[in-house]
Amino acid sequence: MLHLGVTRPRPTAGPAWSRDEFERRLRGKERYYHIHHPFHVRMNAGGLEPEAVRGWVANRFYYQTAIPLKDAAVMANCADRDTRRRWIQRIIDHDGQTGDEGGIEAWLQLGEAVGLERAALWSEQHVLPGVRFAVDAYVNFARRATFEEAACSSLTELFAPRIHQQRLDNWPEIYPWIDERGYRYFRKRLSEARRDVEHGLEVTLTHFTTRTAQDHALEILQFKLNVLWTMLDAMWLAYIDKKPPFHCCEAPA
Repeated sequence: MLHLGVTRPRPTAGPAWSRDEFERRLRGKERYYHIHHPFHVRMNAGGLEPEAVRGWVANRFYYQTAIPLKDAAVMANCADRDTRRRWIQRIIDHDGQTGDEGGIEAWLQLGEAVGLERAALWSEQHVLPGVRFAVDAYVNFARRATFEEAACSSLTELFAPRIHQQRLDNWPEIYPWIDERGYRYFRKRLSEARRDVEHGLEVTLTHFTTRTAQDHALEILQFKLNVLWTMLDAMWLAYIDKKPPFHCCEAPA
């Protein structure tokens, strides 16, 4: 099956990598993680204006609300009951349940902490077209992919704990205007991301066992890295270069 952003597996010459070597190559994709994007580098150094921070929070909220949709699609393509019972925790983590309102609520609190109203976040009025396109491409990939392919795409979580810890360490000092009560999401994800990686990595290392399949898995992970990077490309253009969508078009009379 051919998926948006990922080509059909191409036969690869040579023997399969060992399990350890395959994992090393998956982890080596960290160099393309969006923590290295100039927007994120500037953000973690305290170099963003409040407007840009708010823009990042608002656009990432669209991504946050898409995660449970993506994971529901992943589960819909999984025939194994025990695996679904493990994967469903990801939806609960974001949508929440009684006694724990989950990651989406925590991100809404982050939005309030940077000066955004909940209604503005839910309305998606700040979502850039490039961000919307990238996020929707990821959800559509999950709908069309096999369970194992979609599980592999989630492995960007391998690199997430570092990014959350940096925000917790740096932001209170470099952005003192942000209410620290908004950082609950980052604290939650420190443990949740590590748990999710354990399962996604287990699925990927077990399923992709030929060299052709392993190369395909690396391409899938690169696709997800492309999604995250492209989101920040759109935000850099809008909030750093001050060229939001259609900025050069003539205003209506």
